[in-house]
Amino acid sequence: MALRLAHFSIGTLQVVGATGGHQVFANEWEEDMTTTSSLDETARAIVADGKGILAADETVPTITKRLTARGIESTADSRRDYREMLFSTPNVASFIGGVILQDETIRQKSVTGIPLIDLLVDRGVIPGIKVDEGVHPLAGAPGEFVTEGLDGLRKRLEEYHNMGARFAKWRAVFIIRDGLPTARCVHANAHALARYAALCQEQGLVPIVEPEVLMDGVHSLERCEEVTGVVLQTVFDQLFDQKVSLEGMLLKPNMVIAGHDSGRQASVEEVAVATLRTLTRHVPPAVPGVVFLSGGQNHVLATEHLNAINQLDSPKPWTLSYSYGRALQDEALAAWQGRRENVPAGQRVFYHRALCDSAAALGRYRGDMESEEAFAQTAVPPARAGEPGFTDQTLH
Repeated sequence: MALRLAHFSIGTLQVVGATGGHQVFANEWEEDMTTTSSLDETARAIVADGKGILAADETVPTITKRLTARGIESTADSRRDYREMLFSTPNVASFIGGVILQDETIRQKSVTGIPLIDLLVDRGVIPGIKVDEGVHPLAGAPGEFVTEGLDGLRKRLEEYHNMGARFAKWRAVFIIRDGLPTARCVHANAHALARYAALCQEQGLVPIVEPEVLMDGVHSLERCEEVTGVVLQTVFDQLFDQKVSLEGMLLKPNMVIAGHDSGRQASVEEVAVATLRTLTRHVPPAVPGVVFLSGGQNHVLATEHLNAINQLDSPKPWTLSYSYGRALQDEALAAWQGRRENVPAGQRVFYHRALCDSAAALGRYRGDMESEEAFAQTAVPPARAGEPGFTDQTLH
């Protein structure tokens, strides 16, 4: 599979790529891809000052499994209560720049009648929305998947923008096995990601482009690095073809990690080096931010890996931060247990985890931040009446 070079120069009239011997120049790129300053500003604001993203966009079946595993009945109200607990955590905007919502959540109101999206906006957190319709078997490609949801996407994006969303997310997945992923699967998903991204920018939304090489399998760190590189190169190839403004997007990739069932798990330092090397080779510096997914890592390991990447003494033209789901939420869910009286405890551990991840995004995380003493010192202060997002739940 021939891959176009995807590293683009900032200066005008410099070669930025090559295809079949024909040069592509920056002046042509600029003519076709005039950036929208508001998109650029939104993308940078989401990851400014050590901030990252809370991925709270689990589908109803997915969050139902997680609630049920804790003995919590999954209803529209319980799902609302759980996410309201996270969104209304006092001072959470110090560490969370954006939250990815799901269609059900963006339409819900708090127990006091405040739209959940307003809880975020009032706190200075930028709301986003998951817009893909999940992965489905790729026809004629056993064991591989393609993400669907392009049909009707323009209309849905327009609606979400009118509701207050300012960025969106689309996830594609790639499985490493013998002979997989195939070039066909990589291209199909990269093309869909690029078309989604172009539609987002057309509607004034920053696209988060999420190509995830799954941790499932027995593959080595080296094989993960190889596949991740091919996937990223192909994705940016397609983004170029669809005239997506790189300055007005965020990339949400996997870290380079050996498969869960690999006989050898790499050290934190090895993961950091391989991950940064892959980004340097395949991600253009025009992209303002890379927000890693946790991909099944436990909350501490995801924090350690992010911190190690940021501590490497190598050029990093992008902000390197986080867009974690379970790695940010698991402790809070365990503390909450679906009980109103446990809301302060759930908010406390969520605040602490976000603080640790924010420190890692700045390369300032330390292992002793996980101690009970450090946890007590960083406990979230209680919300006061009149604060954005205050509800009577905070009194219990």
